[in-house]
Amino acid sequence: MSTGRMEAFSDGVIAILITVMVLGLPVPHGTTWGALRDSVPVLLSYVLSFVYLGIYWSNHHHMLQATDRVSGLMLWANLHLLFWLSLVPFTTEWLGENHFAATPAAAYGIVLLAAAMAYFALERVIIRDQGGESLVAAAVGRDRKGKVSPLLYALGIGLSFVSQWLAMALFAGVALMWLVPDRRMERTIAGRVQTTGEPSP
Repeated sequence: MSTGRMEAFSDGVIAILITVMVLGLPVPHGTTWGALRDSVPVLLSYVLSFVYLGIYWSNHHHMLQATDRVSGLMLWANLHLLFWLSLVPFTTEWLGENHFAATPAAAYGIVLLAAAMAYFALERVIIRDQGGESLVAAAVGRDRKGKVSPLLYALGIGLSFVSQWLAMALFAGVALMWLVPDRRMERTIAGRVQTTGEPSP
């Protein structure tokens, strides 16, 4: 099976999650800029979650571009990832409405941690199916960011009960780390096209 259907389905789910989040933003009561003051935590949590969903969408797209075929196990691993991503709007709204309180902040971190682990699992399933010499394996390499991120999420979950602002700063820091352009996948796919003349799937 080609990757097209799995990618299209995943794109649709992530688009719906972003739509659900923006529809959950409260309308300010008032017509002045001051009326936005109470909405600041909600807006900040929305922006952070939007960035995270964007990161997953971009990396997921590049990974599937380097994947030759889809197996049944990959489909389930992909659904596992989408399950945790589907909880992002829920924890985002809970976090924002309660002004980054400890328990909602920890729950937000747990969802981020679970999503990161699910993405890593999908990556491993693809590599196991397509071999250590596959494009995905070559592009991922040692995957330092993929291994460090769960540790930082776990630290942030613990920090939520000490200082919610430090925890949120850590979660935002991980997002910034992933926003740094990483051209490994693009270079690997471009290398295959130059070497074999075959376009990506």
